[in-house]
Amino acid sequence: MAYYHSKYGIGYKKKKRARTGRILFIILLLFIMGGAYAAYTLHQSIFAPNTWTPEGKKTSMYIPTNSSYEDLKSLLYTKGVIINRSTFEWLAERKKLPLSVKPGKYILASGMSNNDLINMLRAGLQSPTKVIINTVNTKEQLAGKIAAQLETDSTAIINLLNDSLRMAAINMDTANAIALFIPNTYEFFWNTNAEQLLNRMQSEYKKFWNNERSAKADSLGFSKNEIITIASIIEKETNKNDEKARIAGVYLNRLKSGWRLQADPTLKYAMRNFGLRRILTVHMDYESPYNTYKYTGLPPGPICLPSIKSINAVLDAEEHAYYFFCAKDDLSGYHNFAKNSAQHAINARNYHQALNRNKIYK
Repeated sequence: MAYYHSKYGIGYKKKKRARTGRILFIILLLFIMGGAYAAYTLHQSIFAPNTWTPEGKKTSMYIPTNSSYEDLKSLLYTKGVIINRSTFEWLAERKKLPLSVKPGKYILASGMSNNDLINMLRAGLQSPTKVIINTVNTKEQLAGKIAAQLETDSTAIINLLNDSLRMAAINMDTANAIALFIPNTYEFFWNTNAEQLLNRMQSEYKKFWNNERSAKADSLGFSKNEIITIASIIEKETNKNDEKARIAGVYLNRLKSGWRLQADPTLKYAMRNFGLRRILTVHMDYESPYNTYKYTGLPPGPICLPSIKSINAVLDAEEHAYYFFCAKDDLSGYHNFAKNSAQHAINARNYHQALNRNKIYK
């Protein structure tokens, strides 16, 4: 007996189920592919490289204190560091970077992911700045040099160093406040403020004045700041490290004998004429407590920020009988030393004649 399938029979139903299965498979496949693409896109937005720096070199970015998220974006975009801004902002908002912008100096490298960059900025993982503190003549120059390397301005530093109550709290005064800064290279965070700077330098001052140096200062009969004041005069007398200890011995002999120091550098400091090459009799009458031609003893404070070599030269001063010294007439920068005024007069005359020959009159 023949068996016929109608179009609505068993064959039709099988075909319909097959088509439905294929459609469902395609839908599932598209769903999986869409999910995979979404996952890939998400991964790329978070972990793929998204920063660029010129020639692939690391670059510094400084975020000022109280910067907003908009300020931060402006800094990044002005530098041209961010490749895809939309993915950066998308992740930044989800990681709440707009609520936690932290100031400081940050090192940006080419190839950083959004995740790496945002985590660094949000956590405030800034890189330290090397701050060089070296010989300067005045507090104003010191403050200016530091302010050029940190966010804090020079006025804030000067105001702190001129605050008599604040200085007294650390056994300093406004005249010798500069003695707190031991010349060296230090690491600071760029957004260090004036108060934090002072606290750090106080700590470094204590480290420098260890037991050995403190004992040497005590044995000489001078305070730490007095030692630095003597060293500041030596710093300006010579750049020859090999004769600093001998010059220190001259000044110590004079101080212990109650003589006036008659140090030319103190007079230059008093007149704020640091380029003066020849001290004349008329200069010696200049009225100032820093004029050691007029006043016995040490000036009120350092006349510059002396190097560590100059400080150590005082602490390890030569013991000798010299009370005078004068620059050599070969203008080499070295000095002749004398035990009496007669010999010193000869040395001084030779030097003055050398100045005249070279037409150095002031």
